[in-house]
Amino acid sequence: MAKVAAGDALAPVEGFGEASGSRRSSGERLRAEKNDSDDGEIKLKKELGLMDGVAIIVGVIVGAGIFVSPKGVLLYSGSIGQAIIVWILSGVLSMVGALCYAELGTMIPKSGGDYAYIGEAFGPLPAFLYLWVALLILVPAGNAITAITFAQYLLQPLWPSCEPPYESVRLLAALITCLLTAINCYNVKWVTRVTETFTGMKVGALLVIVAAGAWYLFNGNTELLENPFENSKVQPGFIALAFYNGLFSYSGWNYLNFVTEELKDPYRNLPRAICISMPAVIIIYVITNIAYFAVLPPDVMLSSQAVAVTFAEKMLGFMAWIMPLFVACSTFGSLNGAIFASSRLFFVGARNGHLPAAISLINIHCLTPIPSLIFLCILTLLLLFIRDVFSIINYVSYVEILFIFISVAGLLRLRKKQPDAKRPIKVSLVIPFIFLLTAGFLVIFSVFESPIEVAIGTLIIVLGIPVYYITIHKPLDWLAQTSQRINTVCAKLFLCMQNTEKED
Repeated sequence: MAKVAAGDALAPVEGFGEASGSRRSSGERLRAEKNDSDDGEIKLKKELGLMDGVAIIVGVIVGAGIFVSPKGVLLYSGSIGQAIIVWILSGVLSMVGALCYAELGTMIPKSGGDYAYIGEAFGPLPAFLYLWVALLILVPAGNAITAITFAQYLLQPLWPSCEPPYESVRLLAALITCLLTAINCYNVKWVTRVTETFTGMKVGALLVIVAAGAWYLFNGNTELLENPFENSKVQPGFIALAFYNGLFSYSGWNYLNFVTEELKDPYRNLPRAICISMPAVIIIYVITNIAYFAVLPPDVMLSSQAVAVTFAEKMLGFMAWIMPLFVACSTFGSLNGAIFASSRLFFVGARNGHLPAAISLINIHCLTPIPSLIFLCILTLLLLFIRDVFSIINYVSYVEILFIFISVAGLLRLRKKQPDAKRPIKVSLVIPFIFLLTAGFLVIFSVFESPIEVAIGTLIIVLGIPVYYITIHKPLDWLAQTSQRINTVCAKLFLCMQNTEKED
């Protein structure tokens, strides 16, 4: 077993992800089938341009959150005015974090996002722990929430006076997850076309809400916005929970960093995509929520299972049926982008030896990580049957903000550890310090208001430590052999082989 030094945190390691000596044996038999490629390498193609990057960020962010979380933010804020402030500041905090990730992404132009940055700054164990919680909570739970929201909104018109049946929602969510996984397996260009098309539709849906709300306000209906700060909840714990729900709606701003290796000219297009997409999303989100609050009383919003549909029923009359369709299209596109980006996280983790080697295989014809996509699909399907969506949001938000905090702290560590490294984008130190202070506040005060969720999230993180030492640091022989057998089977079944891209 070759131990990994901190400086080589993301170099491939022998262990759970790699059996000594024979890792690519089945891939060698497939190499001849790819002799007609341009450079003879099996690797992910650089097919994403600037607008593709913008569409991925906007497409992933504008999904389930804006249609599920408005009532979560309002519930913990207590008042309309405070809720709007939370929405604005959540967007600003996400923008600050995105700027930090622009520096990290251009300094470390590797796919994997937080996993790559934490590994580079702090070594293999913290990087594995991020991969561990991403595997168990962050990625599949976020995708499951988005898929469930898609199904709820698509089925809502069929059950106008009650909630759609639980089984119908979950089965439809499972079906759409499998369909989008298949598209992602087949062709990256199809993925980007779907993302761009449905991003346009979801922005259109939000603009319909904004236009209806503006018309309502201009006709003198401003009574719901009077006394906007009445009943505000100013306890730090409630403020933290309100921010958690707001930040959940902005989650996805770092997803383009997951696919850096597939982005054309990442040194220019990564920061540009962030600077174009984030301000646009913040503006759209804030004016959409003002439209919600202008039309729907707080008690109606809190009791609604589909806020946008309730809004449409009041404002759009006989055309209200288009809103569930728009929202379903929105979440469809968001799920598509999330599957595309997050599957690369597991692919990179397996390529570096932190997951079974089979997950790092690339199909020799489509040049997509099919085993990683199927693995992610299975994890998402398993989490589709958890009833309380909002409890999932609390788990996801706490763990996600904790590791984003660690990633941004890694920026400061790398400034000291690698002061002469190439940094096409170099942000002022004020920016990461502002982010770390705010994120630290959220993590600390959530302990007092949601101790059970925080305890469970922390326990899951800690459980990753023995898993690391058993599977990576000193792997059991039978585990490595089993991984190799699975690798061989997947290589034959999916016509895949290991990444053969030459190192720069």
